[in-house]
Amino acid sequence: MIETVAFDADDTLWESELFFSRAKEQMTKLLQTHVSADQFSHRLLSTQLKNLERYGVGIKGFILSAVEAALELTNRTLPGALTYEIIKIGQSLIEHPVSFCPKAESTIARLCGQYRLLLITKGDLRDQHRKVALSGLADFFDGVEIVPEKDQQTYRMIFSKYDAEPARTMMIGNSLKSDVIPALDAGAWATYVPHPLTWAGEQHREPNEHDRYIRADSLLDVPRLIENVVARKEY
Repeated sequence: MIETVAFDADDTLWESELFFSRAKEQMTKLLQTHVSADQFSHRLLSTQLKNLERYGVGIKGFILSAVEAALELTNRTLPGALTYEIIKIGQSLIEHPVSFCPKAESTIARLCGQYRLLLITKGDLRDQHRKVALSGLADFFDGVEIVPEKDQQTYRMIFSKYDAEPARTMMIGNSLKSDVIPALDAGAWATYVPHPLTWAGEQHREPNEHDRYIRADSLLDVPRLIENVVARKEY
């Protein structure tokens, strides 16, 4: 049987990329007399990916990468006032509300009490703590883990911490790169719940050939899919 169900947070339980996309649109409009939208979009993404090991994923890395990209595209001639505005737009992300993804609250409430529930998310520590607190979902989880990166070693460490046998654990999230592939590599089940605004840096090929990989149309399907796993004769 499945005993432990772990959830990603950003863009699985609540919106995140939506607010980053809006911030990028504001920055693009701010810079429109200096660089094109495509130029800024491409340079921002490449700069974020380059800076991942330095800043990690989250608001601070986004702000610093946006400033760096804008300065590079303008040969470091970007006026100080525009640089300041880019920083202020990025800082506004720290104050955005918790906006739940469809069926997030009801899905967590339905699974609570049936399984050990974990929340495993990555990003800026203070921002993630803020969103967990504002969500009102913290009490549903047996453990909340905020990590700088999600890889095979991270999942194994968390599973061990909660005495969760990987073969009896399912990870659920919108990122193939962070929520699905490393969880499968750690020996767990993984359910992919696509989100239309998943950041380009989290894209990965679907592991359709893997026997512990499941794709869900929405969070609403998750309880049924877990029950299907439990009901498999070979399990």
